[in-house]
Amino acid sequence: MKTLGKKIRLLRHQKGWSQEDVAKRLDISIPAFSKIETGITDINLSRLEQISNLFEMSVVQLLTFNDLEQDQKFVSELEVVNKKLTDRETEIIDLQKKVIELFEELRHSKITA
Repeated sequence: MKTLGKKIRLLRHQKGWSQEDVAKRLDISIPAFSKIETGITDINLSRLEQISNLFEMSVVQLLTFNDLEQDQKFVSELEVVNKKLTDRETEIIDLQKKVIELFEELRHSKITA
């Protein structure tokens, strides 16, 4: 059940939905949906059909959903975000250097004035 819950969580994230969004669509409470995602609650067939319909797939597709494919997509997205973060850190360091240089210039001009 934990594997199925992870698949459901992954699909939910892929859609950009919160647990609240999915719980409302399934007409259940947020804690009840959380228990499905964490594998605490066993999912009966009708709930499984409801969830698979929500994600526009068959029950078989939901049960055999390939995590590896999603993991690879996630890793590549993570690499892009990491690159952006590194670029921003470089920009911040450059700006800090400029601030220090300007401060030194200002301090030097006050000393000579």
